[in-house]
Amino acid sequence: MESKIKLIQRLKRIEGQIRGLQRMIESERACEEIMTQFASINGALKGAGFLIVKFYLKECLNKNEGSMDKIEKDIEKVIKTYISAV
Repeated sequence: MESKIKLIQRLKRIEGQIRGLQRMIESERACEEIMTQFASINGALKGAGFLIVKFYLKECLNKNEGSMDKIEKDIEKVIKTYISAV
């Protein structure tokens, strides 16, 4: 449960960063500042993405009491979904 709380907190920080980027664009801040903020958001999203995959893979493993084949298929499905979104 603690992992889920930390993940939500991280996503809220990213949300705040995105709002900040919107304000920067609206106020026509320097291109370099905007790109720096964008790069920061991109890195934060990648980190959050890793945590999401990690969290939900653990969920898959904990929920499945079935065969190893079923567990492997579920893990593969999660990974494929993540890769197709990146």
